Amino acid sequence: MRSITAGGLFLAGTMTPLSLALGAPARGPQKQVNTVRNPATLNNGKVTQPARELSILRSTGVLVVGGGPAGTAAALAARRLGADVTLVERYGYLGGLATGGLVLAIFPLYDKSNRQVILGVGEEMMRRLDKIKFGIIERGKAPVYPTVDAEAFKYVLAEMILESGIHPYLNCWGVDAIIDARGAVRGAVFESKSGRQAILADIVVDASGDGDIYAAAGAPFEKVIDSVGLVSRIGNVDIEDLAGENFEHQTGTRTQSKGAKPTRGMPVSALQGNVGSPTPAPHTNWLNMKGPIADALDVAEISMLELKHRQALWKNLERARKRPGAENAFMAETAPQMGVRLSRLLAGVKKLTMNEAKAGTKFKDVIGYSGDYMTPAFQIPYSCLVPAKLENLLAAGRCVSADFELADTLRLIPICWVTGQAAGVAAAISIQDKCKPRQVNVAKLQKILRQQGAYLG
Repeated sequence: MRSITAGGLFLAGTMTPLSLALGAPARGPQKQVNTVRNPATLNNGKVTQPARELSILRSTGVLVVGGGPAGTAAALAARRLGADVTLVERYGYLGGLATGGLVLAIFPLYDKSNRQVILGVGEEMMRRLDKIKFGIIERGKAPVYPTVDAEAFKYVLAEMILESGIHPYLNCWGVDAIIDARGAVRGAVFESKSGRQAILADIVVDASGDGDIYAAAGAPFEKVIDSVGLVSRIGNVDIEDLAGENFEHQTGTRTQSKGAKPTRGMPVSALQGNVGSPTPAPHTNWLNMKGPIADALDVAEISMLELKHRQALWKNLERARKRPGAENAFMAETAPQMGVRLSRLLAGVKKLTMNEAKAGTKFKDVIGYSGDYMTPAFQIPYSCLVPAKLENLLAAGRCVSADFELADTLRLIPICWVTGQAAGVAAAISIQDKCKPRQVNVAKLQKILRQQGAYLG
């Protein structure tokens, strides 16, 4: 039996803390552990960081950096082939912009005939959400896209990762690449409350969104700037609306899209009492804020923008309360992470272009499809995940190799599932067959993707 006191859990009838009885560390001061310090030094106005040996947190087969849609799909796909997989995420939850970014719209899923063309691991995630009350709405109602609940999705992803045998590390930020004498990637360096540590790996999947690891490793890339917004949820509302340039993002249609090029963004003050679109939670909407164009790799710029966004969201709420149906609206949540669209695009073996997408170009190394959005559904080749000049690394998610116009579609959540799952399978095959990622047997890759439920046409 157990009893609870103000001091915590104790064994019934005793003053022995349950933590001690179970062998857990007791609360209170711990033995001091001396570590070798090697701080940066300031000399003549210059800051220098001396070389230092890093502790190795883990050695693994596949290291996936980033636990968003692409990263979780990659990790699960690789693990299902028996690979030893480590997944590292900078935030304290999984799902990236689909959860912490409150980008709750799961589109584009369908082609122009309303057939769902994005399946695989992403479809499995949605099927789990189907079983959760208030987990997902508008399933199987093409062309209307599903909308998820962020907290339910975080739970589903935590459950899937814990069941899988993947080794996860949260609140752990990838800050550098580990390169061997031949210039090949052999892992990555991370910062956390445990300090700076290294994870060694046979293959690294860069699903960081910003291409942080391949950039650190020296892979060529194109830096781009795009809109950076901040999404929110508004509670206790009985109305909905679609705000300006957000129309296509809120509805999944292209009715008001004025061409394929990414737009110039929106000023921070663009919202004028808008309340957004329904979510699975009753009387709670999600409000997409596209935001102005900003450099997502400039910490000063992005910091100021986030503060202005939070200020603007609150002023928008005050305006919304003047509308019938939103008089008692409240701010249920502002996204804990910014809505960065694009920052780095890999220079890959293949650069996928908008012209190819519009033309419906077919690829021998197809690994999946995009749904119908700014172009008809198009094929995605494996070669756009492979760096042109870097070994032992694959990219997945919004930082793959594509031109800027098409990348505005490839960044969307279901397509990140597609590239993530393909990268994870390819990484596992590379280890199994003792070959470089660029040498992976494409027919084998495609066969396994189909076995995992992916749609390749």
